[in-house]
Amino acid sequence: MLSRRSALLGAFSSCVTFPQCSWAQPNSVAATDKPETVTILRVQRRNIEVNGKTASVLGIRQPDGAPGLVTEVGRRFRVRVDNELDAPTLIHWHGLTPPWRQDGVPGISGPPISPGASAEYDFPLRFGGTFWMHSHEGLQEQSLLAAPLIIRDGRNPPGQQEATIMLADFSFTPPEQIYAELRKRRAAPGPRSAEPGAANESAVPRPDLNDVRYDAFLANDRTLADPESIRVEPGEPILLRVINSSCMSAYHVDLGALSGELIAVDGFSVRPVSGQRFPIAVAQRLDILIKVPRGPAVFPVLAILEGERRQTGVSLVAGRAPVTRIPETAPTPSPALTLNLESRLRATKPLAKRKPDRIHHIDLTGDMNGYVWSINGVAWNKEVPPLAVAEGERVELVLKNKTRMSHPMHLHGHQFQVVEIDGKRFSGAVRDTILVTPGRRVVVAFDANNPGWWAFHCHLLYHQAAGMFATVRYI
Repeated sequence: MLSRRSALLGAFSSCVTFPQCSWAQPNSVAATDKPETVTILRVQRRNIEVNGKTASVLGIRQPDGAPGLVTEVGRRFRVRVDNELDAPTLIHWHGLTPPWRQDGVPGISGPPISPGASAEYDFPLRFGGTFWMHSHEGLQEQSLLAAPLIIRDGRNPPGQQEATIMLADFSFTPPEQIYAELRKRRAAPGPRSAEPGAANESAVPRPDLNDVRYDAFLANDRTLADPESIRVEPGEPILLRVINSSCMSAYHVDLGALSGELIAVDGFSVRPVSGQRFPIAVAQRLDILIKVPRGPAVFPVLAILEGERRQTGVSLVAGRAPVTRIPETAPTPSPALTLNLESRLRATKPLAKRKPDRIHHIDLTGDMNGYVWSINGVAWNKEVPPLAVAEGERVELVLKNKTRMSHPMHLHGHQFQVVEIDGKRFSGAVRDTILVTPGRRVVVAFDANNPGWWAFHCHLLYHQAAGMFATVRYI
Protein backbone atom coordinates (compact mmCIF):
# COMPACT_ATOMS: atom_id res chain seq x y z
CA MET A 1 0.00 0.00 0.00
CA LEU A 2 1.35 3.42 -0.95
CA SER A 3 1.48 6.18 1.63
CA ARG A 4 -0.22 9.48 0.85
CA ARG A 5 3.23 11.00 0.39
CA SER A 6 4.29 8.33 -2.15
CA ALA A 7 1.10 8.79 -4.11
CA LEU A 8 1.51 12.56 -4.16
CA LEU A 9 5.14 12.41 -5.18
CA GLY A 10 4.35 9.88 -7.87
CA ALA A 11 1.71 12.20 -9.30
CA PHE A 12 4.13 15.10 -9.01
CA SER A 13 6.90 13.33 -10.92
CA SER A 14 4.55 12.31 -13.71
CA CYS A 15 3.71 15.92 -14.54
CA VAL A 16 7.23 17.40 -14.42
CA THR A 17 9.73 17.63 -17.25
CA PHE A 18 13.30 17.66 -15.95
CA PRO A 19 16.31 19.14 -17.76
CA GLN A 20 18.97 16.76 -19.05
CA CYS A 21 21.75 16.25 -16.51
CA SER A 22 23.81 13.55 -14.82
CA TRP A 23 22.07 11.83 -11.93
CA ALA A 24 21.57 8.47 -10.23
CA GLN A 25 20.01 6.49 -13.03
CA PRO A 26 18.49 3.08 -12.20
CA ASN A 27 20.20 0.34 -14.19
CA SER A 28 20.99 -3.35 -14.06
CA VAL A 29 24.80 -3.31 -14.19
CA ALA A 30 26.46 -6.36 -12.64
CA ALA A 31 28.87 -5.89 -9.75
CA THR A 32 31.80 -7.36 -11.70
CA ASP A 33 31.54 -4.60 -14.31
CA LYS A 34 32.42 -1.86 -11.85
CA PRO A 35 35.87 -0.83 -10.58
CA GLU A 36 36.80 -1.62 -7.00
CA THR A 37 36.66 2.04 -6.01
CA VAL A 38 32.86 1.96 -6.16
CA THR A 39 31.27 1.07 -2.80
CA ILE A 40 28.30 -1.26 -3.14
CA LEU A 41 25.38 -0.71 -0.78
CA ARG A 42 22.74 -3.42 -0.76
CA VAL A 43 19.21 -2.54 0.28
CA GLN A 44 17.90 -5.80 1.68
CA ARG A 45 15.61 -7.51 4.14
CA ARG A 46 17.15 -8.86 7.34
CA ASN A 47 16.12 -10.27 10.72
CA ILE A 48 16.83 -8.89 14.18
CA GLU A 49 15.60 -9.92 17.62
CA VAL A 50 13.35 -7.52 19.52
CA ASN A 51 11.81 -8.37 22.88
CA GLY A 52 12.63 -12.06 22.38
CA LYS A 53 10.90 -12.19 18.99
CA THR A 54 12.31 -12.28 15.47
CA ALA A 55 11.56 -9.11 13.54
CA SER A 56 11.85 -8.81 9.77
CA VAL A 57 13.26 -5.36 8.98
CA LEU A 58 15.15 -3.62 6.18
CA GLY A 59 18.73 -2.42 6.03
CA ILE A 60 21.57 -0.95 4.00
CA ARG A 61 24.67 -3.13 4.06
CA GLN A 62 27.93 -3.49 2.19
CA PRO A 63 28.77 -6.96 0.82
CA ASP A 64 30.82 -7.72 3.96
CA GLY A 65 27.82 -6.90 6.15
CA ALA A 66 29.04 -3.48 7.33
CA PRO A 67 26.10 -1.10 7.81
CA GLY A 68 26.20 2.12 5.82
CA LEU A 69 29.48 3.76 4.92
CA VAL A 70 32.57 5.24 6.57
CA THR A 71 34.77 7.36 4.30
CA GLU A 72 36.98 10.46 4.33
CA VAL A 73 36.55 14.07 3.32
CA GLY A 74 38.14 14.95 -0.02
CA ARG A 75 37.23 11.63 -1.58
CA ARG A 76 34.45 11.19 -4.08
CA PHE A 77 31.20 9.61 -3.01
CA ARG A 78 31.24 6.76 -5.51
CA VAL A 79 28.44 4.40 -4.56
CA ARG A 80 26.21 1.89 -6.25
CA VAL A 81 22.92 1.06 -4.53
CA ASP A 82 21.55 -2.40 -5.34
CA ASN A 83 17.86 -2.84 -4.58
CA GLU A 84 17.42 -6.41 -3.36
CA LEU A 85 13.89 -5.78 -2.12
CA ASP A 86 10.68 -6.82 -3.86
CA ALA A 87 9.55 -3.18 -3.87
CA PRO A 88 10.96 0.10 -5.21
CA THR A 89 13.25 2.12 -2.96
CA LEU A 90 15.42 5.24 -3.05
CA ILE A 91 18.08 6.35 -0.56
CA HIS A 92 18.60 9.93 0.63
CA TRP A 93 22.08 11.00 1.81
CA HIS A 94 20.93 13.00 4.82
CA GLY A 95 23.06 16.10 5.42
CA LEU A 96 25.17 15.88 2.26
CA THR A 97 25.01 18.34 -0.63
CA PRO A 98 24.99 16.18 -3.76
CA PRO A 99 23.87 17.41 -7.16
CA TRP A 100 20.10 17.72 -7.09
CA ARG A 101 19.51 14.58 -9.15
CA GLN A 102 21.44 12.40 -6.71
CA ASP A 103 19.59 13.48 -3.56
CA GLY A 104 17.26 10.47 -3.40
CA VAL A 105 13.69 11.81 -3.16
CA PRO A 106 11.20 10.04 -5.45
CA GLY A 107 9.42 12.39 -7.82
CA ILE A 108 11.66 15.36 -7.01
CA SER A 109 15.25 14.29 -7.63
CA GLY A 110 14.42 11.18 -9.63
CA PRO A 111 12.44 7.94 -9.82
CA PRO A 112 12.81 5.13 -7.28
CA ILE A 113 15.07 2.15 -7.93
CA SER A 114 13.03 -0.81 -9.16
CA PRO A 115 13.37 -4.25 -7.53
CA GLY A 116 16.54 -5.94 -8.79
CA ALA A 117 17.91 -2.72 -10.30
CA SER A 118 20.71 -0.39 -9.22
CA ALA A 119 21.53 3.32 -9.11
CA GLU A 120 24.96 4.95 -9.21
CA TYR A 121 26.14 8.05 -7.39
CA ASP A 122 29.30 10.10 -7.89
CA PHE A 123 29.97 13.48 -6.31
CA PRO A 124 32.74 15.11 -4.21
CA LEU A 125 32.75 15.04 -0.41
CA ARG A 126 33.61 18.62 0.50
CA PHE A 127 33.10 18.39 4.27
CA GLY A 128 33.17 15.77 6.97
CA GLY A 129 31.03 14.86 9.93
CA THR A 130 28.33 12.54 11.23
CA PHE A 131 25.58 11.98 8.68
CA TRP A 132 23.24 9.15 7.77
CA MET A 133 21.31 7.56 4.93
CA HIS A 134 17.70 6.46 4.80
CA SER A 135 14.88 5.58 2.45
CA HIS A 136 12.65 8.36 1.18
CA GLU A 137 10.27 5.91 -0.48
CA GLY A 138 6.89 5.55 1.20
CA LEU A 139 7.15 4.55 4.84
CA GLN A 140 10.20 2.25 4.48
CA GLU A 141 12.18 4.29 6.98
CA GLN A 142 9.96 2.92 9.76
CA SER A 143 11.19 -0.59 8.88
CA LEU A 144 14.74 0.50 9.81
CA LEU A 145 15.83 1.26 6.26
CA ALA A 146 18.61 3.56 7.46
CA ALA A 147 22.34 3.40 8.18
CA PRO A 148 25.25 5.60 9.34
CA LEU A 149 27.20 7.75 6.87
CA ILE A 150 30.42 8.86 8.55
CA ILE A 151 32.88 11.19 6.81
CA ARG A 152 36.11 11.51 8.76
CA ASP A 153 38.14 14.70 8.52
CA GLY A 154 40.90 16.63 10.29
CA ARG A 155 38.85 16.77 13.49
CA ASN A 156 39.49 13.04 13.95
CA PRO A 157 43.08 12.41 15.14
CA PRO A 158 44.63 9.12 13.97
CA GLY A 159 43.91 6.36 16.43
CA GLN A 160 41.17 8.21 18.30
CA GLN A 161 38.54 5.91 19.73
CA GLU A 162 35.06 6.48 18.37
CA ALA A 163 31.70 4.75 18.43
CA THR A 164 28.52 5.30 16.47
CA ILE A 165 25.21 4.94 18.31
CA MET A 166 22.18 4.81 16.02
CA LEU A 167 18.84 5.26 17.76
CA ALA A 168 15.57 3.93 16.33
CA ASP A 169 11.95 3.41 17.32
CA PHE A 170 10.50 0.00 16.44
CA SER A 171 7.03 -1.49 16.05
CA PHE A 172 5.87 -4.95 15.04
CA THR A 173 2.86 -3.20 13.45
CA PRO A 174 3.34 -2.48 9.72
CA PRO A 175 3.93 1.24 9.11
CA GLU A 176 0.97 1.54 6.74
CA GLN A 177 -1.27 0.28 9.54
CA ILE A 178 0.28 2.70 12.03
CA TYR A 179 -0.43 5.59 9.67
CA ALA A 180 -3.99 4.45 8.95
CA GLU A 181 -4.73 4.08 12.65
CA LEU A 182 -3.34 7.53 13.40
CA ARG A 183 -5.66 9.12 10.87
CA LYS A 184 -8.63 7.04 11.97
CA ARG A 185 -8.11 7.43 15.71
CA ARG A 186 -7.60 11.16 15.56
CA ALA A 187 -10.64 11.61 13.32
CA ALA A 188 -12.97 10.73 16.20
CA PRO A 189 -15.07 13.62 17.60
CA GLY A 190 -13.40 15.53 20.39
CA PRO A 191 -11.41 18.64 21.18
CA ARG A 192 -8.72 19.58 18.73
CA SER A 193 -5.26 19.53 20.20
CA ALA A 194 -3.47 21.17 17.30
CA GLU A 195 -4.77 23.41 14.55
CA PRO A 196 -3.74 26.47 12.54
CA GLY A 197 -3.62 29.43 14.86
CA ALA A 198 -3.80 27.26 17.99
CA ALA A 199 -0.61 28.79 19.33
CA ASN A 200 0.68 32.33 19.39
CA GLU A 201 3.83 34.05 20.53
CA SER A 202 2.39 35.01 23.91
CA ALA A 203 0.90 31.65 24.88
CA VAL A 204 2.97 28.51 24.46
CA PRO A 205 0.68 25.44 24.42
CA ARG A 206 1.34 22.31 26.40
CA PRO A 207 3.25 19.98 24.03
CA ASP A 208 1.65 16.88 22.61
CA LEU A 209 4.24 14.07 22.67
CA ASN A 210 4.74 10.66 21.11
CA ASP A 211 1.96 10.02 18.60
CA VAL A 212 2.97 6.37 18.19
CA ARG A 213 3.22 3.78 20.96
CA TYR A 214 6.28 1.77 19.97
CA ASP A 215 7.10 -1.79 20.97
CA ALA A 216 10.77 -1.01 21.55
CA PHE A 217 13.52 1.54 21.24
CA LEU A 218 16.81 0.43 19.75
CA ALA A 219 20.44 1.46 19.89
CA ASN A 220 22.41 -0.19 17.09
CA ASP A 221 19.48 -2.58 16.49
CA ARG A 222 19.39 -3.78 20.12
CA THR A 223 17.30 -3.11 23.21
CA LEU A 224 18.54 -2.88 26.78
CA ALA A 225 17.56 -6.53 27.23
CA ASP A 226 20.72 -7.28 25.23
CA PRO A 227 22.59 -4.01 24.63
CA GLU A 228 25.77 -3.61 22.65
CA SER A 229 28.92 -3.54 24.77
CA ILE A 230 31.52 -1.23 23.25
CA ARG A 231 35.06 -1.89 24.45
CA VAL A 232 36.97 1.30 25.23
CA GLU A 233 40.47 2.06 26.43
CA PRO A 234 40.55 3.40 30.01
CA GLY A 235 42.03 6.85 30.40
CA GLU A 236 41.61 7.73 26.71
CA PRO A 237 39.09 9.98 24.94
CA ILE A 238 36.31 8.54 22.80
CA LEU A 239 34.12 10.31 20.28
CA LEU A 240 30.46 9.26 20.40
CA ARG A 241 28.59 9.85 17.17
CA VAL A 242 24.90 9.71 18.09
CA ILE A 243 22.41 9.51 15.21
CA ASN A 244 18.67 9.70 15.85
CA SER A 245 17.25 7.64 12.98
CA SER A 246 13.90 7.29 14.76
CA CYS A 247 10.79 8.09 12.79
CA MET A 248 8.79 9.81 15.54
CA SER A 249 10.81 9.78 18.78
CA ALA A 250 13.08 12.35 20.41
CA TYR A 251 15.37 11.64 23.36
CA HIS A 252 17.69 13.01 25.97
CA VAL A 253 21.11 11.37 25.66
CA ASP A 254 22.25 10.65 29.21
CA LEU A 255 25.95 9.97 29.89
CA GLY A 256 25.31 8.89 33.47
CA ALA A 257 28.53 9.02 35.50
CA LEU A 258 30.46 10.51 32.60
CA SER A 259 30.71 14.11 31.50
CA GLY A 260 31.16 14.98 27.87
CA GLU A 261 31.68 17.88 25.53
CA LEU A 262 29.24 18.41 22.69
CA ILE A 263 31.56 19.43 19.85
CA ALA A 264 29.39 19.10 16.75
CA VAL A 265 25.73 18.91 15.74
CA ASP A 266 24.49 17.55 12.42
CA GLY A 267 28.14 17.11 11.42
CA PHE A 268 29.28 20.71 11.97
CA SER A 269 31.45 21.98 14.80
CA VAL A 270 30.13 24.12 17.62
CA ARG A 271 31.94 25.73 20.50
CA PRO A 272 32.16 22.92 23.05
CA VAL A 273 29.32 22.63 25.53
CA SER A 274 29.97 20.48 28.59
CA GLY A 275 27.29 18.36 30.17
CA GLN A 276 25.91 14.94 31.06
CA ARG A 277 22.60 15.13 29.20
CA PHE A 278 21.90 16.43 25.70
CA PRO A 279 18.61 16.56 23.74
CA ILE A 280 18.39 15.04 20.27
CA ALA A 281 15.42 15.46 17.95
CA VAL A 282 14.46 13.13 15.11
CA ALA A 283 17.12 13.12 12.32
CA GLN A 284 19.64 15.16 14.31
CA ARG A 285 23.15 14.05 15.26
CA LEU A 286 25.40 14.79 18.22
CA ASP A 287 29.18 14.41 18.37
CA ILE A 288 30.12 14.08 22.05
CA LEU A 289 33.75 13.81 23.19
CA ILE A 290 34.23 11.86 26.43
CA LYS A 291 37.35 11.19 28.49
CA VAL A 292 37.07 7.62 29.74
CA PRO A 293 38.22 7.42 33.38
CA ARG A 294 41.16 5.20 34.29
CA GLY A 295 40.47 1.80 35.72
CA PRO A 296 37.94 -0.91 34.87
CA ALA A 297 34.32 0.20 34.79
CA VAL A 298 31.10 0.05 32.77
CA PHE A 299 29.49 3.30 31.65
CA PRO A 300 25.94 3.13 30.25
CA VAL A 301 25.12 5.72 27.60
CA LEU A 302 21.34 5.97 27.48
CA ALA A 303 18.70 7.66 25.34
CA ILE A 304 15.55 8.41 27.34
CA LEU A 305 12.35 8.99 25.39
CA GLU A 306 11.06 12.53 25.84
CA GLY A 307 8.13 12.73 28.20
CA GLU A 308 8.53 9.13 29.40
CA ARG A 309 10.80 6.76 31.32
CA ARG A 310 11.42 4.29 28.49
CA GLN A 311 15.05 4.16 27.39
CA THR A 312 17.60 2.41 25.22
CA GLY A 313 21.36 2.63 24.89
CA VAL A 314 24.76 0.95 24.93
CA SER A 315 27.46 0.17 27.49
CA LEU A 316 31.00 1.51 27.28
CA VAL A 317 33.15 -1.19 28.85
CA ALA A 318 36.59 -0.15 30.09
CA GLY A 319 39.01 -2.88 31.08
CA ARG A 320 37.75 -6.14 32.59
CA ALA A 321 34.74 -4.69 34.36
CA PRO A 322 31.69 -7.00 34.62
CA VAL A 323 28.66 -5.94 32.58
CA THR A 324 25.39 -5.78 34.53
CA ARG A 325 21.79 -5.48 33.37
CA ILE A 326 20.52 -1.96 32.65
CA PRO A 327 16.83 -1.34 33.36
CA GLU A 328 14.64 -0.44 30.38
CA THR A 329 12.98 2.37 32.32
CA ALA A 330 14.65 5.43 33.79
CA PRO A 331 14.04 6.47 37.43
CA THR A 332 12.16 9.59 36.33
CA PRO A 333 10.49 10.71 33.09
CA SER A 334 12.51 12.66 30.57
CA PRO A 335 11.13 16.16 29.97
CA ALA A 336 9.95 17.41 26.61
CA LEU A 337 12.70 18.80 24.42
CA THR A 338 13.16 22.57 24.54
CA LEU A 339 15.27 25.10 22.67
CA ASN A 340 17.43 25.87 25.71
CA LEU A 341 20.53 24.10 24.39
CA GLU A 342 19.89 25.35 20.85
CA SER A 343 19.97 28.94 22.08
CA ARG A 344 23.42 28.31 23.64
CA LEU A 345 25.07 26.69 20.63
CA ARG A 346 27.51 28.75 18.58
CA ALA A 347 29.01 27.69 15.27
CA THR A 348 32.80 27.62 15.05
CA LYS A 349 32.53 28.49 11.33
CA PRO A 350 29.39 30.61 10.98
CA LEU A 351 28.03 31.97 7.74
CA ALA A 352 29.53 35.24 6.62
CA LYS A 353 27.48 38.16 7.92
CA ARG A 354 25.09 39.31 5.24
CA LYS A 355 21.59 40.69 4.94
CA PRO A 356 19.04 38.26 3.50
CA ASP A 357 18.13 38.68 -0.14
CA ARG A 358 14.96 36.66 0.31
CA ILE A 359 12.80 35.72 3.30
CA HIS A 360 10.18 32.97 3.36
CA HIS A 361 7.65 32.92 6.20
CA ILE A 362 6.67 29.36 7.05
CA ASP A 363 3.94 28.52 9.52
CA LEU A 364 3.97 24.92 10.76
CA THR A 365 0.31 24.02 10.96
CA GLY A 366 -1.78 20.95 11.59
CA ASP A 367 -4.82 19.35 13.13
CA MET A 368 -4.75 16.24 15.29
CA ASN A 369 -8.42 15.77 14.40
CA GLY A 370 -7.99 13.79 11.19
CA TYR A 371 -4.21 13.82 11.56
CA VAL A 372 -3.52 16.41 8.88
CA TRP A 373 -0.19 18.23 9.00
CA SER A 374 0.70 21.13 6.77
CA ILE A 375 2.80 24.18 5.97
CA ASN A 376 1.05 27.54 5.88
CA GLY A 377 -2.25 25.71 6.33
CA VAL A 378 -1.84 23.60 3.18
CA ALA A 379 -1.11 19.86 3.17
CA TRP A 380 1.39 19.35 0.36
CA ASN A 381 0.21 18.24 -3.06
CA LYS A 382 1.54 18.57 -6.59
CA GLU A 383 -0.24 21.89 -7.08
CA VAL A 384 1.51 23.64 -4.17
CA PRO A 385 4.08 26.09 -5.59
CA PRO A 386 7.66 25.68 -4.38
CA LEU A 387 9.54 28.18 -2.27
CA ALA A 388 11.55 30.16 -4.82
CA VAL A 389 15.23 31.01 -4.38
CA ALA A 390 17.92 32.21 -6.77
CA GLU A 391 21.53 31.08 -6.92
CA GLY A 392 23.82 33.35 -4.91
CA GLU A 393 21.13 34.60 -2.55
CA ARG A 394 21.21 34.59 1.23
CA VAL A 395 17.85 33.10 2.18
CA GLU A 396 16.11 33.15 5.55
CA LEU A 397 13.31 30.80 6.57
CA VAL A 398 11.14 32.17 9.37
CA LEU A 399 9.57 29.13 11.05
CA LYS A 400 6.61 29.55 13.41
CA ASN A 401 5.13 26.49 15.08
CA LYS A 402 1.38 26.92 15.47
CA THR A 403 0.73 23.40 16.71
CA ARG A 404 1.13 21.52 19.98
CA MET A 405 3.76 19.18 18.60
CA SER A 406 7.44 19.85 18.01
CA HIS A 407 8.58 19.56 14.40
CA PRO A 408 12.17 18.74 13.32
CA MET A 409 12.42 20.58 9.99
CA HIS A 410 14.97 19.32 7.46
CA LEU A 411 16.23 21.08 4.32
CA HIS A 412 17.79 18.90 1.62
CA GLY A 413 20.96 19.78 -0.26
CA HIS A 414 22.07 22.62 2.03
CA GLN A 415 23.21 23.47 5.53
CA PHE A 416 21.63 26.37 7.34
CA GLN A 417 22.57 28.39 10.38
CA VAL A 418 20.24 29.08 13.29
CA VAL A 419 20.21 32.90 13.48
CA GLU A 420 17.21 33.72 15.68
CA ILE A 421 14.98 32.23 18.35
CA ASP A 422 11.91 34.24 19.38
CA GLY A 423 13.33 37.56 18.22
CA LYS A 424 16.82 37.14 19.68
CA ARG A 425 19.45 37.14 16.93
CA PHE A 426 22.65 35.16 17.44
CA SER A 427 25.25 33.18 15.49
CA GLY A 428 23.92 29.71 16.24
CA ALA A 429 24.74 26.22 15.11
CA VAL A 430 25.09 25.15 11.49
CA ARG A 431 22.66 22.28 10.92
CA ASP A 432 20.45 20.52 8.41
CA THR A 433 17.59 19.72 10.85
CA ILE A 434 16.16 22.18 13.36
CA LEU A 435 13.57 21.44 16.02
CA VAL A 436 10.79 24.02 16.30
CA THR A 437 8.90 23.52 19.55
CA PRO A 438 5.25 24.54 20.10
CA GLY A 439 4.52 28.24 19.91
CA ARG A 440 8.11 29.19 19.11
CA ARG A 441 9.69 31.14 16.25
CA VAL A 442 13.02 29.99 14.83
CA VAL A 443 14.84 31.64 11.92
CA VAL A 444 17.47 29.83 9.87
CA ALA A 445 19.65 31.22 7.09
CA PHE A 446 21.38 29.50 4.18
CA ASP A 447 23.28 30.42 1.06
CA ALA A 448 21.59 29.31 -2.16
CA ASN A 449 24.64 27.56 -3.62
CA ASN A 450 23.29 24.21 -4.87
CA PRO A 451 20.87 24.72 -7.77
CA GLY A 452 18.00 22.33 -8.19
CA TRP A 453 14.68 21.33 -6.72
CA TRP A 454 14.87 20.29 -3.08
CA ALA A 455 12.64 18.86 -0.38
CA PHE A 456 11.93 20.72 2.86
CA HIS A 457 9.83 18.87 5.41
CA CYS A 458 9.10 17.77 8.93
CA HIS A 459 11.18 14.67 9.66
CA LEU A 460 8.46 13.04 11.75
CA LEU A 461 7.61 10.36 9.22
CA TYR A 462 3.85 10.37 9.63
CA HIS A 463 3.65 14.18 9.71
CA GLN A 464 5.62 14.22 6.47
CA ALA A 465 3.28 11.64 4.94
CA ALA A 466 0.26 13.65 6.07
CA GLY A 467 1.42 16.80 4.29
CA MET A 468 4.03 18.78 6.30
CA PHE A 469 6.22 18.92 3.23
CA ALA A 470 7.34 21.59 0.77
CA THR A 471 9.90 22.09 -1.96
CA VAL A 472 12.54 24.73 -2.59
CA ARG A 473 13.23 25.53 -6.24
CA TYR A 474 15.92 27.66 -7.86
CA ILE A 475 14.55 30.14 -10.38
